[in-house]
Amino acid sequence: MIKNEESGAGLSAAEASGFSAGHLFASPFRNGNNDALATAIAGAVQQINHLKPSQANSSAFLGNNAGLVFTRGSFHDAKLQERGKPLDEVIGEVTAMFEGLPNWGHPLNMSNICPQENTAAIIASMLTQVFSPNILEAEYAWNTARAELESAAILADLAGWDARKAGGLYTYGGSGCWMYQLKYALSRVLPDSRNKGIRTDAKIICSEQAHYAMFNSTDWTGLGMDHIITVKTLPGSNTLDPDHLEEILKKCTARNIPVISVICTMATTDACAFDPVKKVRDLLDRYPNSPEYGKALLYCDAVIGWAWMAFKDYDFTNNPMGLSESVLEAAGRNLKAVEEIRYADAFGVDFHKSFAPLASSMFVYRDAAEFEQLLKRKEAAYLQERGDYNPHSYTLEVSRSASGSMAGWATLTYLGSEGIRAVLARGLENKRYLLHKMAAYPDMVCANQADNGSVVLLRIYSRDTHAFSQYENELCDSACQDALSRHNKLTESIGELLWQWFREGKKINGMFTPYLSLTKGFRPAIYTGCDDSDAVVYALKVYPVNVFITEEIMDHALVCIRAARDEVMPYFNSN
Repeated sequence: MIKNEESGAGLSAAEASGFSAGHLFASPFRNGNNDALATAIAGAVQQINHLKPSQANSSAFLGNNAGLVFTRGSFHDAKLQERGKPLDEVIGEVTAMFEGLPNWGHPLNMSNICPQENTAAIIASMLTQVFSPNILEAEYAWNTARAELESAAILADLAGWDARKAGGLYTYGGSGCWMYQLKYALSRVLPDSRNKGIRTDAKIICSEQAHYAMFNSTDWTGLGMDHIITVKTLPGSNTLDPDHLEEILKKCTARNIPVISVICTMATTDACAFDPVKKVRDLLDRYPNSPEYGKALLYCDAVIGWAWMAFKDYDFTNNPMGLSESVLEAAGRNLKAVEEIRYADAFGVDFHKSFAPLASSMFVYRDAAEFEQLLKRKEAAYLQERGDYNPHSYTLEVSRSASGSMAGWATLTYLGSEGIRAVLARGLENKRYLLHKMAAYPDMVCANQADNGSVVLLRIYSRDTHAFSQYENELCDSACQDALSRHNKLTESIGELLWQWFREGKKINGMFTPYLSLTKGFRPAIYTGCDDSDAVVYALKVYPVNVFITEEIMDHALVCIRAARDEVMPYFNSN
């Protein structure tokens, strides 16, 4: 060490040569009201706030340009520079990367089901970046592990489980929940697979409307995507067909093929369909795996539907929120359906579906002792289990940031049941209004009017077409399959044009174009004996769960959809 003549402190060789790394990192010491990190964060927040519009009549993307300013090959020449850039310059480049990103909280954003972040969750998530609590073990997480443990208890209680025996883990998304359920199920049904690998022809079963994460998990675990068996869904509800499931289970039993897990989707993305968990449980009990295998796992993919459990203690008789009758009925039906989670072994939750920042997902399991013992691994020599909560020995990720758990816990704590109900009810009220306005247009039809969720899936035809009759024919008459395909292409063309208008900042009647979505497989057609995978329904998707959406905005969305239809129609007719 070289002595510093002014302070007497020792200097490293690097510092003596004129370079110090200390200024590059957040200080571990408080410096009154002039903390450099706090100042820099405040400045960064101000910069990114400048990307937000200053008025409601604006486009639903950040900044002024929604175009991608690069191609994938634009950065092949990037190299690590000898000297880093100043902090202000780096932060400026960081905020510039947000240019054109969809502004999820904007009232013109009605795309899919994207995160509108509550204030408490944003702050809780951001604060974890300052000290990086790691829910690896108690020593590195310390009291921040409370967020995970308490969230698990709250959700288990909502599900009707014994919170003292249940557990839960925050993970990287709904796909992470799928991965956990599959690994849990494999370890239970094929315990030798942990050491010897999967050497058995085993299956997972889910509905044809299940999330595509079924492919991720079967692929990455090595079970194989060909080992998924899909169950037909009922035409009127998009829910799993119990009779078809029974046929599948009978065949598996007869051939002694073990079932690893059956997945019930609790609120599909498009149709808000809840699979019948109790009936599935009864069937699994009736057709168990043979004694040489373990018991199949029943998992509820409730990443969207979990929130309806917040109506658990709502007074539906006195209706203190003043919900309209149709909304009250829909909420009641969703609650009744989601309450069947109590028959499952595990379920998944996404807080970032309408409430909190990405990624804040939780895998919740009924029997913590079984789950943790089945997945437990040998302890690492360099980790000391100094507390009584050390999940590193049975988690997938091992090191896990507390960001998701703090965001999820803050959401539960800040919103409470009342706040969650308010968001859900607002979405239903918006849907009710949109359906009311659509009734004035005979060339438009809602493809999912019987559903109890907030999404509106609509099809629009030529002005002289009676949409309801045309759609019914396309859905039910195999002779109309060509018409279904043709109007699917029309729907896709309209959706692509609306996407283009949104990115261009196009105005219609003085207002910017909203950000809407498109679904290319909401449901299959009902053709007797028809197995054509192309016979599916395309629809424009309006997801009005954003709490800032107004009736004027929804009126405008319909105007834009009709304008897009009118523009593509001449080209469509010419082909």
